[in-house]
Amino acid sequence: MRDLHEEATLIYRTVRQPGTTQVSDATDVESSPDGRFAVFSGAWLDALEGWPTTRICRVDLTSGDLAVLSHGPNHDRHPRYSPDGRYIAFLSDRRRSGDFQLFLLDCGSGSSEPASPIENGWVESLQWSHDSTQILLGVAGHGADLAGAQGGVRTSLHQPQQPSWKPRTETGHEAYRWRRAWAYDVRSGRLRQLSDDSINVWETVWCGSTSIVAIVSGRPDEGAWYNARVVVIDTETGALRELFKPRDQLGVLTASQTGRYVAIVEALCSDRLAVAGNLLLIEASSGRSFRPATQAIDVTHLEWLSDDRLLVAGHRGFESVLGLYYLHEDHCQEVWRSDEITTPGICFRPSALGDSGDAILIGEGFVRAPEIATIRQGRYGAVRSFDLGYAQVTRGLHAAEPTAWMASDGLEIQGWLLRPRGPPPHPLLMIVHGGPVWQWRPTWLGRTHGAILMLLERGCAVFLPNPRGSTGRGAEFVRYVLGDMGGADASDCLSGIDHLVSRGLAAQRHLAVMGFSYGGFMTSWLIGHDQRFAAAISVSPMINYVTQHLLSNISDWVPLFLGDTYHRPGGEYHERSPLMYAHRARTPTLNICGALDRSAPAEEARQFHHALLEAGATSVLVTYPEEGHGVRKFPAVIDYAARVVSWIEQYMMPKSPEAKCP
Repeated sequence: MRDLHEEATLIYRTVRQPGTTQVSDATDVESSPDGRFAVFSGAWLDALEGWPTTRICRVDLTSGDLAVLSHGPNHDRHPRYSPDGRYIAFLSDRRRSGDFQLFLLDCGSGSSEPASPIENGWVESLQWSHDSTQILLGVAGHGADLAGAQGGVRTSLHQPQQPSWKPRTETGHEAYRWRRAWAYDVRSGRLRQLSDDSINVWETVWCGSTSIVAIVSGRPDEGAWYNARVVVIDTETGALRELFKPRDQLGVLTASQTGRYVAIVEALCSDRLAVAGNLLLIEASSGRSFRPATQAIDVTHLEWLSDDRLLVAGHRGFESVLGLYYLHEDHCQEVWRSDEITTPGICFRPSALGDSGDAILIGEGFVRAPEIATIRQGRYGAVRSFDLGYAQVTRGLHAAEPTAWMASDGLEIQGWLLRPRGPPPHPLLMIVHGGPVWQWRPTWLGRTHGAILMLLERGCAVFLPNPRGSTGRGAEFVRYVLGDMGGADASDCLSGIDHLVSRGLAAQRHLAVMGFSYGGFMTSWLIGHDQRFAAAISVSPMINYVTQHLLSNISDWVPLFLGDTYHRPGGEYHERSPLMYAHRARTPTLNICGALDRSAPAEEARQFHHALLEAGATSVLVTYPEEGHGVRKFPAVIDYAARVVSWIEQYMMPKSPEAKCP
C-alpha cells in the first residue's frame, strides 16, 4: 500500500502542483458585461491537505492573461458581475471558516469589502438585480444539509460550547435547517428577508423589479425538495402566489428580465442540483405553462438573453449540447455539440457570452485538463488552460471510446470504455455512476479519479455504463428505473460487459465492479445476483431501504424510486435491498463510507460488511471520519485511490504482468 500511496500522491502532485499557487481547476465562470473578461473561481492546492483553496480570478478573453483578484484567507468563490460592470459580488468565508458571506469587489480600484453579514445563516447563491442596485441571496441556516452531490453533510453549527454530558435533541424543525431568500441593497447596505418563515427556499431568482420567483417546500429537510413547487413572492408586500406544482422535481430556475416568463427544468431526479430534463416555460402573470421541444436535449442550464430568446444547454446521448430557443417561433436551434468536451460539476453548465447566443465555459474531457473557453458562432476556442502536467498521468489511456449495445429487451444502452495500451482482451473494471438519474460524460480524471489513471497504467480497462435511468436519453428512458432498481438497469450493466467480452475487449475471468451511491447499491446488488466478478468496491451505498428511509436525510427519495412503503412487509423495500441477498455473495468486497454522510449513512455500508462476513465472504469496511457522501478531501482522496487499486490488484488483475487474460 505504501508504494500505491506514493504513486497516487505523485499523480496529484503532477496535475495540481501543490504549493505553487498555480490555478489547476476552475468553476463558476461568467463574462463581464462588455465581453472583454471572464471571472471565475480558480482553485489551487497549498498542500495535499483539505479542500483546494479558491480565489476570484479574471482572465482576459483576448490574451488569456490571468489575474487573481481576491486574497482570502480561507475561500472566495462564485463571482458575479453587476450588470453595469462596476462591481463583482462574490462569496467568502474569510470571517469564519464555512460561513460564506457576501463581498463586493470594486472593478475600478480592485478593493473588496464585506457586505452586512447574515448572522443566522450563510450565503449559498447570489444574483444581481437588472438595475445593479440589489443582490438577491439564497441563505442557508448554519447546520442545513448540503445536497448529496455536494457531499451530503450537515454544515457547521455555530452554537455555544455545551458540556460533554449534555444530550443532543432533535425535533426535525430546528431553525438552522431552513433556507430563506434575502436581498442586499447596494447603496444603503441594508439586508432584508424576502421569504416568510413558513417556506423553505431551495432556489430563487429575480422576476422583474418587484418580485422574485422561487422553488419552495413547506419543510426544511433535504427530502422535502422532492415535492417542491414554484411560487412568486412580492418583494414589497411579501405576498406569495403559487405558480406551478409539478409532477416530478424542479431545478435550473430562471426568469426573463421583465419578469414576464419563467423558465425551469422539470424532470424525475435523484439529487437536488443534479436536475436534467424537460424545459418548462411559465407565463408569470397567468401561470399558463407549456413544454417546448429542445432538440432532444435533457436540459441542465438556462439563461434568458431577452424575453424572446433563451440559452439552453444539456445532455443528449454522448454529447454536451448548446442551443438557442426562440420563444415566439417555438424553435430550438442547435449552436454547438461535442462528445469530447463538457464542463466540470454535476451537469453541463456553460454561461452566456453577451446576448448573441455565444457562450463561455470551463471545458474539459477525459484527455483535456480544465480550460477557460468560448463558443463563438458555434466554434469552440480555448482561451486559458490549467493543464499543469495532465499528459504525464494519462499515458496509460490509449483511447476513450463511446460504446453502445443492445439490452436484453432490445433497448439501446450507451456508455464509455477507457482502453489501456496493449492488446485486448483487458481486465475490466465496471464503475456504475450515482443517481440513478445521473450520467457518465467526458470529465477530467485529475480531479478525484486517480484510481482510474493508476489502473489504466496497469493495463486495466474501465467501463462506464449509462444504464436506463441515466440522463441524456429523454424522460421515458429515465422513468424506466422507477420501481425497478436492480431490475432492467442491472441487466443493462451486465449486457454491457457481455458486449465487451464478445468483442474481445474484456477478459471474462478478470472482471470487477465498483460504484458510488446508487452505483454502490448496484455493486452490492450485482454480487448477490451474479458470480462473474472477481472483486467489488461499494462506495457510499444504499443497502437496506428501511434504514435508508429512516436514517438518511433524503427519505422521500426511497418511496419515489421504489414505488412502495416500508409499512408493507415483504414489499419492494425488502425485495430491492442488497442486504437481503448478501448471503449469496462470494465476491471479495471493499466497502467504503464517510462517517459524516447524511445521504447514505455509514450504517448502510456497515450492515453489508457484517452480512458478508456472516456469509463467509471476504469483506473489508473502510470508514473515513471526515468525509460525507463520497471521498472528496485530501489526503483521503490519495488514500482512497491507493485502496481501490490495491483491492483490484489483489483480487482481479492477472498475477503477473506477462499473464494472458482469457
